[in-house]
Amino acid sequence: MLAVAPGTGARFGAFALFVLAALSDVWDGYLARRYDLITDVGKLLDPFADKLLLVVTFVPFYIISHRGSEVDLIPGLGAMPMWVMIVILGRELFITLFRQYAVQRGVVIAAGKSGKHKALFQSLFVGGLLLLYPLRLVAESRGWEGIEWRVWSQFNGAWVLITLAVAIVLTVYSMFDYLWSYRSVVGIRD
Repeated sequence: MLAVAPGTGARFGAFALFVLAALSDVWDGYLARRYDLITDVGKLLDPFADKLLLVVTFVPFYIISHRGSEVDLIPGLGAMPMWVMIVILGRELFITLFRQYAVQRGVVIAAGKSGKHKALFQSLFVGGLLLLYPLRLVAESRGWEGIEWRVWSQFNGAWVLITLAVAIVLTVYSMFDYLWSYRSVVGIRD
């Protein structure tokens, strides 16, 4: 819950911890592919870990953005709408249940390209917002009002909004992609 802490140190810590978690996920995947260490357990646990990371970032974003303070709002969006939470976390819950259903039928569903692209843009959004929150606090406390801060703030705000929009589109697309790719699990044939 570093992200919801009032101080900048904890919020910068949340950003650093997220970057470490994201990089360790990429490194883990690289090592598994490089040394042919891909297992069915890993195919199930890796997406679960990704979903856990989403929950521990999106729920705090929802809480933070509803505090009512200007520095806690999401650029171009304001307070995070509930529908964003439902789309992002609902898809993750649905696909997790679908994966479990598939395992019961002897099919292990690994992360596909659309799911990886979705995860990338979700991570870019999360990282951008986790960095923006403490920087806004620093800017407010130090009176940063120069052109450099305004340009960077606008760039980061656009980054956050665009990556969230792309993440939402890819979230929905990847769900349908998984369902279509593994339609045989539910008995649908070509």
